[in-house]
Amino acid sequence: MKSNILPALRLSLVLLVLCCVIYPAIVWAAAQLAPGHGEGVQLSQKGRVVGFANVGQKFSKPGYFNTRPSAVDYNAQGSGGSNKGPSNPEYLAQVKARLDTFLLQNPGVKAADVPAELLTASGSGLDPHLSPQGALVQVARVAKARGVAPARLTALVNANTEGGTLAPQVVNVLRLNLALDELAPASK
Repeated sequence: MKSNILPALRLSLVLLVLCCVIYPAIVWAAAQLAPGHGEGVQLSQKGRVVGFANVGQKFSKPGYFNTRPSAVDYNAQGSGGSNKGPSNPEYLAQVKARLDTFLLQNPGVKAADVPAELLTASGSGLDPHLSPQGALVQVARVAKARGVAPARLTALVNANTEGGTLAPQVVNVLRLNLALDELAPASK
């Protein structure tokens, strides 16, 4: 028995040091090389922090571009998807309700033109990005609410599109809405 206990204690001690000291130190050091130094990239407007670049937020006013739906109600303390498959009747009803709401808010848009990302939550429930098509399909609604020419908003979406070549093109919705506020402040 003594021959089993000492190796087990040594192995436990080695794993404790490896998993609780060395690995976290490596992750912390790698985070220091990332933008925001592992604390996240804060976005500010008029000197006030309004959010983080990589955490989705809810925008529901007509004068703002909507982001993806969230299965966790945009709560960054715990991310997660809905865990419901595409054949789940409850999930299908939820997606249908989102489509109906979107079409009501965006008259003139056909159901076939609505990208799936505007109807389905991401795996984390906190995705801050849309495809350029997801933003462009909302231009008419936002332009009408802000009293801005649709062409100016299309140019704003294109200016806030990032990625390409090796990565898909995406639009950070928070950054887009901040740029929108600078272009044409929302009416109170």
